[in-house]
Amino acid sequence: MDIILDNHMHLRRDGRFLDAVKEFKRYGGTHLIIAQYPMPSLVIREKSYMKAYQETLSIAREVREKTDVKAFVTIGPYPVDYLHFKDRFGREEAKRLMRKGMEEAVKLCEENDICVGIGEIGRPHFDVSREDIKDSNEIMLYGFELAKEYNLPVVLHTEKTTPELCKELATMADRIGFPREKIVKHFSPPLIHEHENHGLTPSLLSTWRNVIEAVKKGNRFLMETDYIDDPKRPGAVLSLRTVPRYTRRVIEEGLADEETMYRIHRDLPEKIYGIEME
Repeated sequence: MDIILDNHMHLRRDGRFLDAVKEFKRYGGTHLIIAQYPMPSLVIREKSYMKAYQETLSIAREVREKTDVKAFVTIGPYPVDYLHFKDRFGREEAKRLMRKGMEEAVKLCEENDICVGIGEIGRPHFDVSREDIKDSNEIMLYGFELAKEYNLPVVLHTEKTTPELCKELATMADRIGFPREKIVKHFSPPLIHEHENHGLTPSLLSTWRNVIEAVKKGNRFLMETDYIDDPKRPGAVLSLRTVPRYTRRVIEEGLADEETMYRIHRDLPEKIYGIEME
């Protein structure tokens, strides 16, 4: 396999940063989608996401220059930021800041070919009030509308991914004519069949158990580690060596062939993100 993509991970300059990427490369990794790391304090200070996004772009450029790993980014207002902003500024200003963050993300995607999507956006992954869910859905739908207008995918962070949740999100997308497949469901379990994911694109949290189940069902999914590069939690969620190791292992053990894995690591990302992997 000469193309292996980790579809969702984070990097921090105070984490392992380039060392983590070099390890990914040693195990055979070639491409990364770096998701925006939450920086609520910076956004509060600036009243804008632009500096946070520019830092993520700077990190991706440095990865490309110093490791030869082809890094792309998705940028967007992290869903939990809304709660920080609401506590600080009130509900309406919080929603305005989040919408502005979507608009700033789209602007940078238009200007930079390494910005390939809006994300991660969505809803908090823990219990919140009905009002917070309502506002989060409103913000998320605005992201869908912008993504549709600019032909971008969205990467979604939500509560636990279930078929019921996928159906809810698919219905929201249908209401505005946003293609279901352009919703990349981050941190997904192996919901690979159409009746499980309702047309959304699963980004599989690539534990070995999840990978085995996923390849038995098909090849319409992406693979991710959600590596967070936090010095206080080394290796969390999964280390960057995970996706290359398990990609090779499923081939070596005869669980999937190279054609299947190219579909996952090259064909589907090119279709969803509109990028050339080679």
